[in-house]
Amino acid sequence: MCYMLFLSTDSQADLSESNTELLCFSKELPGLPEERLLEYPNKWFVGSAQGCSCGFRHLCSASIGLGFGIPEDWFPEDADDIEATHQFIRVVRSLRASGNSVECIDAWCDDNHSVSLQATVQVNLDEIPDVAFRFYENQRFVFVGGT
Repeated sequence: MCYMLFLSTDSQADLSESNTELLCFSKELPGLPEERLLEYPNKWFVGSAQGCSCGFRHLCSASIGLGFGIPEDWFPEDADDIEATHQFIRVVRSLRASGNSVECIDAWCDDNHSVSLQATVQVNLDEIPDVAFRFYENQRFVFVGGT
């Protein structure tokens, strides 16, 4: 069972040029149903140091009410997960600053996997600081602002 992140954009940029030890953009998609829900022509799988997308900041469905927020002592998070998420959102900011559309889907995959997107979240990059961004399980994120 793993998180799987997918990003789509209208940018022609090679996002793999932003790959690091903690963040990996790949045009090779794993073949999950969520991929067909991506709206823009250039689609990417977003992996972490673990290979899947578990190495980012995530909230499970039951915790989404917490919203975006900075790391807190009462909710321990791995430093690499925090840094990988910061690296991801910086790439998104760069795409938006260039005037491109960007969305992503955070899918929870298990043995009985079926598409279960619960909502679409609009992320206004003019209002959400990088340190507060985190993914929500089974949600689509549409990034606005930042241009």
